[in-house]
Amino acid sequence: MVAQAGQDVLIKLEDGLISGNYIAVAGVRAKTIQLNAGVVDATHTGSSGGWRELLSGAGVKSVRVSGSGVFRDEASDTRMRNVFMSREAGNWKLIIPDFAELTGPFLISQLSYAGDFDGEATFALTLESAGEVSVLEV
Repeated sequence: MVAQAGQDVLIKLEDGLISGNYIAVAGVRAKTIQLNAGVVDATHTGSSGGWRELLSGAGVKSVRVSGSGVFRDEASDTRMRNVFMSREAGNWKLIIPDFAELTGPFLISQLSYAGDFDGEATFALTLESAGEVSVLEV
């Protein structure tokens, strides 16, 4: 993967009106997409040399996304807030250029708002995968 502009990493939320129609979460300036794979420890008294053994193919996979930014678009701000308040596992699309698009249900586990007296209003969010996430390699 060659160097990429951070602005090309996108977080999109299905608009809730038309299936498969995604809107970018506008104003997101910092984004982190974390792929996780839990492990299952299968170590036992007969393990060679007392070394840990992990069970291949087992464990829980998950995706965690965090982002922060400024308010830019009323439609995406409203949709994001409504999804949070209803505890809806909305369909999200995460775009990582020259790597993959990840699509699936995510819950917003954290949504915060902040603002300094002499600065812009900001928000931060954390998404947790809430089901199978499909990966489309690009």
